[in-house]
Amino acid sequence: MLCVVNKGTDPYFNLAAEEYFFHHFSDDIFMLWQNQQSIIIGKHQNTLSEINYQYVKKNNIAVVRRLSGGGTVYHDTGNLNFTFIQNARKEFPVDFKNFTQPILDVLHKLGVDARHGLKNDLLIGEKKISGNAEHIFKNRILHHGTLLFSSRLKDLNEAIHTNPEKYLDKAVKSRRSTVTNISDHLKQPMSISEFSQHILNHIFTISTNAVMYDLKENDIQSIKDLSVNKYQSWEWNYGYSPSYQISKSSDDTEVKVTVEKGIITEALIKLNGTDEQISGLLINLPHKEETIREVLFLHHVYISDIEKIINQLF
Repeated sequence: MLCVVNKGTDPYFNLAAEEYFFHHFSDDIFMLWQNQQSIIIGKHQNTLSEINYQYVKKNNIAVVRRLSGGGTVYHDTGNLNFTFIQNARKEFPVDFKNFTQPILDVLHKLGVDARHGLKNDLLIGEKKISGNAEHIFKNRILHHGTLLFSSRLKDLNEAIHTNPEKYLDKAVKSRRSTVTNISDHLKQPMSISEFSQHILNHIFTISTNAVMYDLKENDIQSIKDLSVNKYQSWEWNYGYSPSYQISKSSDDTEVKVTVEKGIITEALIKLNGTDEQISGLLINLPHKEETIREVLFLHHVYISDIEKIINQLF
């Protein structure tokens, strides 16, 4: 097993690194990594319905879609992520607990009374400390999970606070859980790097063939290319979302749009109860704030009306 400790905190690079190891290596992989403040969306989710758009925009929080399914998770440098990539054997069915048990073993050694939950998560009491998801391609399995160690839980709750009535779609929905930090339950205080080292030491104990692996120059360049071309792209992070509809209104503005593959295919915009010609301007545009603003501005729509429309669309 190749063990990788990824020191960088760029979420685009780190998610690209997972895909790179998954598709370009045949070895079993274990990786520990952290992201700067970011929201990580499940592969089959509608991104805009999972995030607090205005909060994310104001705080410049990265939003990135991952390879695996499941729900949305929040990352910051108080959160530790772990990844297992393995070749599946016929007698080895997909089993979330197979990958989370080593983490539980470490927590138990540290005196933390953690347990498996019912939703592929880890709990302390009734509060969640870890969400997990998997991606399978041919005989290759990628399992990854979060470990809330000392995350800013207020930011977590704000970043993924959403209006469930705004979007109509069949996308996978996140189940919001009450969360807690592992550091609050330790018998002795420690840093997240020390906690990470405990996990790495345990992996070496249970895997006799474990060796450290440092990224080579060609690895880094390939991951950077994948990061730029896929994980930093609007098409992947937003446009990949399943089809959805938005229906939102305020005192003087009503918006109804249908979006397919990130593109607005139907639109009805009413300002002060009047069906505006603005509706037609939105057809075939990406559901992307910058693009919509630019088109409306170029067609001499009042700035105040643009703001009303944007507030309803996002």
